[in-house]
Amino acid sequence: MRRWPFALSAAVIVADRVSKRIIEARVDDWEIIRVIPGLFQIVHTRNTGIAFGIFSEEGSGGGRLLLVAFSLAVMALVGNLLWGACRNLKEHWTLAAALALVLGGAAGNLYDRVVFGSVTDFLDFYWRAHHFPVFNLADSAITIGAGLLLVNLWALRQR
Repeated sequence: MRRWPFALSAAVIVADRVSKRIIEARVDDWEIIRVIPGLFQIVHTRNTGIAFGIFSEEGSGGGRLLLVAFSLAVMALVGNLLWGACRNLKEHWTLAAALALVLGGAAGNLYDRVVFGSVTDFLDFYWRAHHFPVFNLADSAITIGAGLLLVNLWALRQR
């Protein structure tokens, strides 16, 4: 049985929490720190919705409970799939890596949602007046994991 995907998932959770803690402690709400002028900046925001601000209106009251329940259900499903992928040594490594990244990212954001009622976002990429939605390391891990799932599907199709 492979164990490294669980370590990867834990590393995502730790890196996400540490990065958010640094932002929460050192950057005021909506403060902007320009990193690469015209392309990238740090901005401390709170997101009550899911990834990239989707459903942020539902993130308060009963909607918050629904988001937590949905996150737990997704984590249970992904955790179960990860367990199976780790036990099947014939699976391509991209499947375990993808599921580990998604699980770690979901857990990182779930922690914020349960403890604080919203998720800390701070990575802001933009070009002129066009801004990509502000996100965090957990969102990045989920997105990279989804991309690896596509790579895995492609790899399987090639066999």
